[in-house]
Amino acid sequence: MTIIDLPEGWPTDEPAARAVQGALRSELVLDEPGPAPGTGHVTGLDVAYDDERDLVAAAAVVLDARTLDVVEEATAVGRVSFPYVPGLLAFREIPAVLAALASLTADPGLLVCDGYGLAHPRRFGLASHLGVLTGRPAIGVAKNPFTFAFDQPGPDRGDFSPLMAGEEEVGRALRTQAGVKPVFVSVGHRISLANACAHTLLLAPRYRVPETTRHADSLCRRALRDALGAE
Repeated sequence: MTIIDLPEGWPTDEPAARAVQGALRSELVLDEPGPAPGTGHVTGLDVAYDDERDLVAAAAVVLDARTLDVVEEATAVGRVSFPYVPGLLAFREIPAVLAALASLTADPGLLVCDGYGLAHPRRFGLASHLGVLTGRPAIGVAKNPFTFAFDQPGPDRGDFSPLMAGEEEVGRALRTQAGVKPVFVSVGHRISLANACAHTLLLAPRYRVPETTRHADSLCRRALRDALGAE
């Protein structure tokens, strides 16, 4: 089993991580529409942890955006690189996620994170962080709304309501399947919120969560089991 090294200068405490987060946030691009839904590639990203052994396994799964067929997949295993601090979870995950992305030979296209973008206390969740670091369009599709307020969207597929931080819309609660709990979509980088929601609907034709997330979740869990078995 190969365990990736941490990038040189990776922050190891909360003040350093907040400083990095603030500096990168200034590089967010929020005025681009992003790729057209159903075109090119979309890449699902997810991680699995074993805290007892201090390991994190990341998966990147590239799908054809039109057919949702798997084009390529990659994994990476690293040491957990940062303590658990709400709002700074990206610093625990990003080294392994970047290593998995770097192993791909296909163009990743749009990055789809199981987490948040602007729907974050400092408007810089994992999807925004990865988008800025890679320069790629990115969205966050989360299973819960973090700390933000929302009204239940209508009952039908495609119904949505704003996810609010005070008077600011930071994302949308989106119903991907009729009568099923919504997911929470937010812009990461280089894409509009409306387009992020359109992508999410196309990526979730049968289940609540996008196919990108389903594939990446399964793969990172398998990679972690394999890594633990190799120890």
